[in-house]
Amino acid sequence: MMWGRRNRTAVQEFILEGFPAVQHLGKILFLVHLLAYLASIMGNTLIITITWADHRLHTPMYFFLSTFSFVECCCITTVIPKLLAIFLSGRQAISFAACFTQAFVFIFLGSTAFFLMVVLSLDRYLAICRPLRYSSIMSPRVCFLLVTTCFTLGFVFAVAPVVHLSQLSFCGPNVIPHFFCDFGPLAKLSCSDSRSTEMLFFYLIFLGLLISLLVTIITYSNIIVTIVRLPSAKERQKAFSTCSSHLIVLSLMYGSCLFIYVKPKQTSRVDFNRQAALVNTVLTPVLNPVIYTLRNKQVHQALRGALCRGK
Repeated sequence: MMWGRRNRTAVQEFILEGFPAVQHLGKILFLVHLLAYLASIMGNTLIITITWADHRLHTPMYFFLSTFSFVECCCITTVIPKLLAIFLSGRQAISFAACFTQAFVFIFLGSTAFFLMVVLSLDRYLAICRPLRYSSIMSPRVCFLLVTTCFTLGFVFAVAPVVHLSQLSFCGPNVIPHFFCDFGPLAKLSCSDSRSTEMLFFYLIFLGLLISLLVTIITYSNIIVTIVRLPSAKERQKAFSTCSSHLIVLSLMYGSCLFIYVKPKQTSRVDFNRQAALVNTVLTPVLNPVIYTLRNKQVHQALRGALCRGK
């Protein structure tokens, strides 16, 4: 990718501003976010390890979940270390190429995570609404193709707008009012006309969120109708427990992304954008292992089995 057309830009590096209003709390915030980052990495790594170590979890749902956890770990690792450095020592410089690489990787992995959530919705739909055909449809080959499609779509959604943005001119200023190189703040720093690039990004994100949201709404509407019709109260409770976890994660992800990206006049809400971005980069990755998997009875059994084998 052609990150830097150096003959067209005077900017060699950008400055990540972070959170200047709370700079006096830098060490406290550093410790809080470091603990959150470590908890997220440990929780998601535990999910991946348990899923692959225990044969009882070798199912499509846990395959998708472990892939989602892997994407989450990679995504937050592209952002959080720089945020920790900002809290510890103030503003941070980042090179032109590194900034656009970070923007690309974050959008790529973030988009992939959303498509994986759609796949998880479809998986739950087939498991609950079409249980007799579930095994034949969700074969290992189909699961692999679905995950590959998610990564491919994530790449497509990221590469076009970021490459277009990297080809604009950046003459200064070079201070990004954010804690990482997000697309919107970067586009505002360009001294070229960035409207077409911003619209391309807006339409791609809007299309991706709209399609994934519609698929999720349709699948969960059918799931809820099927669950309500189940004869056993125990079966209904088990199905609702799994689906409620998924819906909590979806609400956090969709809410923050719709707030940040799918709205006009992004420049008028810079502080709110930074706070909403923390939901996706700090809060959601910490909560995902807890509300989505670690409270699952199958995972508890797998953990107990692993502890017993360790002893």
